[in-house]
Amino acid sequence: MQGESYTRRVNKLKEEVRMMLDKMVDPVNKLELINLLQKLGLSYHFEEDIKKLLKSIYDNISNNDTWDKEASYVVALKFQLLRQHLYITKTSGYNVSQEVFSSFTDELGEYKAHLFEDTKGMLYLYEASYLSIEGENVLEHARDFTTKHLEEFVKKNKDQLTRLEARWWFIDIYERSDDMNPTLLELAKLDFNMVQATYQEDLRHILMWWRSTGLGEKLNFARDRFEPQFGYFRRMSTRVNVLITMIDDIFDVYGKLDELELFTDTVERLWDDINSMEKLPDYMKQCFYVLNNTLNELAFDTFKEQELHIHSYMKKADFSHNSIFRKSSFSLKLDFLKIEFQNRDLCKSYLVEARWYYSGYTPTLQEYNNNAWISISGPVVLVHSYFLVTNPITKEALQYLEDYHNIIRFSSMIFRFENDLGTSPDELKKGDVPKSIQCYMHETGASYEDAYEYIQYLSGITWKQMNKDRVAKSPFSQTYIGIAVNLARTAMFFYHHGDRFGVTNCETKDRVLSLLVQPFPL
Repeated sequence: MQGESYTRRVNKLKEEVRMMLDKMVDPVNKLELINLLQKLGLSYHFEEDIKKLLKSIYDNISNNDTWDKEASYVVALKFQLLRQHLYITKTSGYNVSQEVFSSFTDELGEYKAHLFEDTKGMLYLYEASYLSIEGENVLEHARDFTTKHLEEFVKKNKDQLTRLEARWWFIDIYERSDDMNPTLLELAKLDFNMVQATYQEDLRHILMWWRSTGLGEKLNFARDRFEPQFGYFRRMSTRVNVLITMIDDIFDVYGKLDELELFTDTVERLWDDINSMEKLPDYMKQCFYVLNNTLNELAFDTFKEQELHIHSYMKKADFSHNSIFRKSSFSLKLDFLKIEFQNRDLCKSYLVEARWYYSGYTPTLQEYNNNAWISISGPVVLVHSYFLVTNPITKEALQYLEDYHNIIRFSSMIFRFENDLGTSPDELKKGDVPKSIQCYMHETGASYEDAYEYIQYLSGITWKQMNKDRVAKSPFSQTYIGIAVNLARTAMFFYHHGDRFGVTNCETKDRVLSLLVQPFPL
């Protein structure tokens, strides 16, 4: 009954917010409300309303003189929202040039003095800079400038910011702000709690599955850890991620080189020769059984929904080499799918790193990167994700998946770079294979600090490439492209300030509890 009353109240509040959006006249107020809805996690309820508002704002832009007359924070926020809208809709007419920020600098290219006092404008400019593409040097300069001065601001105002440390979510901050709107606050809390309840149901499902596999008990090294409409995607992709983590640990922690060679060889021909699995140690056999069952379930679910046989495709993608076909009146068969990727490539890349480790070999940075963007598991995650969120599945998209489309490559490379930046010190202490930082140091003689900075630079460049590719023509839905971008964002969250995935701490625990366990009091 409580769920029904929550839903009724949410629907009433949503209508009140829509009235706010409809009645709003001032363009700046519109921008700030859209930004607020995004930060409160409510924008998905008002996608069409937001599109209309942004269109009206863009239609009122005649030339750069309009931008020159506006406050710096308004210019930065308007650019940010319109550029985000461009990435979401791929509507080229909404593109805004970086030149709108020309009014921020003087004749010498230095930022004007008033910006140093405009923390709000500096923050929006910093956020906008992450939407840049290759060649947008103005935005690159803006990021360097805002990063430096925002870090100084935090140092000077540390005591003022301690009240925010109890909880990290924006809703808490908004509740204490002077201009808090009670309708928006109540809707944000109710929506958060309802979505959290959905996540908890997903988590229960995953925990039941994990316990049923017995892998937590059988493989003592296995890490036993823990938008509402994508519940099936979350549940199945979590299974895939758990299995990836387990296979990664087999290569990094548990397996000996001869076992890993056998493991990879078995992966190469598992479904062509099922008896080959008998040569594996018991813990590896159990891993394969669980993986096979997971793929069978995914294949069956896809067939029920789309009458599409992906069973042979998934097995090829993971271990075998069959094709995919759609059941129809003419039994369309997609024979072009002779796929050599995903988990098979993943295991091969793990084995390459194992051989480097056992031979004491340090690869060049290029050698390392060519292997590491696969060994980070991004391609496996993203290709499986396509089948979990896409209906209908198209022949053109499958060809792009086979070729590892740029959106997959760029997202995976960012994942790799951020992982290396966050985990290199701890993993080197454990005697792990050299990461990109160490490869660059070994190849060039650079110091650790310079190598670290260079990998940060490569990560930033790859972000720009991915931003550009987000609006390039492709058969992928914006939902799927969003998943690829969010994989990179997730990597930033877990690894940008150390290893929050492999080395759990109180901060990470508190964030997980806030997201999945602790509801907002109403």
